[in-house]
Amino acid sequence: MKRSTKVAIVNLADFEELAKKRLPRALFEHAAGGAEDEITLRDNVVAFQRLQIIPRVLRDVTERKTDTTVIGHAISFPVLIAPIACLRRFHPQGELALVRAASNAGTISIISTGACYDFKEIATAARGFAWLQLYAYRDKAVTQALVQGAEAAGYKAICITVDVPVDGNRERDRRNSYYYPREMLYGNLKGLGVKGVSRRMNNAELLAFADRELRVALTWHYLEWLKTITKLPILLKGILSPQDAACAVSSGVNGIVVSNHGGRQLDGTPASIDALPEIAKAVGGQIEILLDSGVRRGTDVLRAVALGAKAVLLGRPCAWALAVDGEHGVSQALEILQKEFSTAMALAGCARVSEITADLIRLP
Repeated sequence: MKRSTKVAIVNLADFEELAKKRLPRALFEHAAGGAEDEITLRDNVVAFQRLQIIPRVLRDVTERKTDTTVIGHAISFPVLIAPIACLRRFHPQGELALVRAASNAGTISIISTGACYDFKEIATAARGFAWLQLYAYRDKAVTQALVQGAEAAGYKAICITVDVPVDGNRERDRRNSYYYPREMLYGNLKGLGVKGVSRRMNNAELLAFADRELRVALTWHYLEWLKTITKLPILLKGILSPQDAACAVSSGVNGIVVSNHGGRQLDGTPASIDALPEIAKAVGGQIEILLDSGVRRGTDVLRAVALGAKAVLLGRPCAWALAVDGEHGVSQALEILQKEFSTAMALAGCARVSEITADLIRLP
């Protein structure tokens, strides 16, 4: 009998190995890489592994419920899809394939400002399971149109990225002379109504133009303005400081995402999971906390929830799954992670997400 040559995918790391073989090298390294020496990039994953889980026994875990809520929105398990720009680089259906898989799995996709498809089309495909990730533009009229357009299209929250005053020093991109695909970048800027963009620009000129348009004095005062133009809940993505977390509470936002941007901004910052306990203490349950960067296993989700996160964001593994098998790949990745999480709950002695508490974790 002839053996099947199809590669068995049993965990999220398998998607990365397959994607590495299928994607152009420059694109794979752009997505996989981080800033400078990539210390934070590596530590995001390793930091989870340093946290020991202390299971409880003699508890009835024969039936488990993995569902929870985030900002009042019910999801099937504590995992959302992190924003990634220009997903058509990984698969022709890009954001459409991703949100269909996520909505079928009963969870939320956070759609990048740099999406390749029209935001209304994405919202329709997501069937209500979508938030907008916002990069603020220099022209406030562009930002306002983007936010209010998302609200009208049915997006449920605005997640504004606050940790990119400038781009991190991503040396892999410089070595590979990597640029976002020109037509995708041009189409996105034109679609948002950014003035001054031209088809005559070459790759470098277009990228420099986009960079200038995104250089905004993003401050707490800016957030006050943002709250006046939308009724949607607002979350701040990119918080690592307990002091900033306390300011977020005082500012009246609805939530924060503890994140170091996947190790792509300031190298040498703490892994997100290491920053979480102090931030949770500073917040004191007054607003919801999410976490991204480094999540690769169901046990990682368990650790993050135990230390104070309402849910986690899954980024790179979704891009790899999309590259490997489109919508089906993302569905498979989410199914694998949910099963791992359910198993971890059972082995830790938890039948409900609410039973996942800090006493399950031994800190280093």
